[in-house]
Amino acid sequence: MTPSNGPATQPGAASDLGIAWTSRPAHRRWLTERADALLTQFQHSSIDPAGGFFDLDIAGQPRRETPIRELVTTTRVTHCFAIAHMMGRPGAAALVRHGLVALWDLHRDKTNGGYRWQSGPGADATKQAYGHAFVLLAAASAKMAGFAEADRLLADVTEVLETKFWEPRHGATAEEFAEDWSPISGYRGQNANMHLTEALMAAFEATGERGYLSKAESIADLVINRLARAHGWHVIEHFDADWQPDFAYRGSDMFRPQGTTPGHALEWSRLIAQLHVLGGERTHWMPEAATGLFRQAVTDGWDETAGGFYYTLDYDNAPLIRDRLWWPCCEAVAAAAFLGQRSGDATFYESWYRRVWDWMAQQLADPVHGGWYPELDDNLFPRPRFFTGKPDVYHLLQSFLIPLFPATGSLGEMTRQAAGQAL
Repeated sequence: MTPSNGPATQPGAASDLGIAWTSRPAHRRWLTERADALLTQFQHSSIDPAGGFFDLDIAGQPRRETPIRELVTTTRVTHCFAIAHMMGRPGAAALVRHGLVALWDLHRDKTNGGYRWQSGPGADATKQAYGHAFVLLAAASAKMAGFAEADRLLADVTEVLETKFWEPRHGATAEEFAEDWSPISGYRGQNANMHLTEALMAAFEATGERGYLSKAESIADLVINRLARAHGWHVIEHFDADWQPDFAYRGSDMFRPQGTTPGHALEWSRLIAQLHVLGGERTHWMPEAATGLFRQAVTDGWDETAGGFYYTLDYDNAPLIRDRLWWPCCEAVAAAAFLGQRSGDATFYESWYRRVWDWMAQQLADPVHGGWYPELDDNLFPRPRFFTGKPDVYHLLQSFLIPLFPATGSLGEMTRQAAGQAL
């Protein structure tokens, strides 16, 4: 795979851009109001009194018909309401504490250790690196927010990641195990490692322990500096046990689709820029990588005719799954806002920041029920192919809040600094 160039790399003209949207009071108010509306929707609809959080249907109402509670839902809601608590949102603390209790009492495997992918009758009890990364993120954010209950969760999931998942010879994490920790497959994936990088950075910020930062830098070096660089800043998704690319692999279209995923390159571009900041800007390859990932993703992934990012591409950069999902757009605006502050090309990132928000506000906003559609088909009509109901709070909240802060770290740390809290 080689880098491609196209018209998507330079939207807009410098003379049209003027003052950055993120510096304009009206735009900042727009972001804040939508973050508030999103948090309100989840705050008053998602708590399951029996433990964990309900998923929400298209009208934003709780799905009470299923007894299954998802680890990813519990962790993401806990993380986001820890952010909300640091921002001073009344009632947010109740959701954080509810989530911390659910992680400890409902999702944690008290016999074998670790955290089950799902809880409830007939649930998937496997132990997934992806899910454990979000347990670490939730614990780190809750610790930043001052919840003492987070300490035991942070210590426990850190030990599980170290003893069960981490592979020192590769400097990255294994993927999945059965409930009793017997191996399921030799599959290795970048997605779980990407989210673990995010969580490790947050854990470093929450504790000051450099071991977390070292692991984050190790994963980034493998997945981005070595592997993505070798493939023209395309993020390769699937690997065998020795981290050799598996270009024929196809798993779940939701979590392990075939081909490349432009949204992950956009997500990585911000994470690499954040990692560069946290590491004291000492790693010379990171600015180049962040820029290369962003430019390649918008060049290959953006539909120049109808707008939006294709969900997946083949290895010749042609669309595979043409659906437009909400979360790649969220990652694009968050990355553009962060990189626009850190790079020397603020105009380029400002143009993409506006372009993506313009499209999202027009196409993904739900005018009937409020909130946002998770997915559109190739004709830009809503359809629940991979994701149903309302998108989870995690990606959207970051897209609303990251642009509001100076680009100094993770969302949790930026929120904490703005609130005047200290380590």
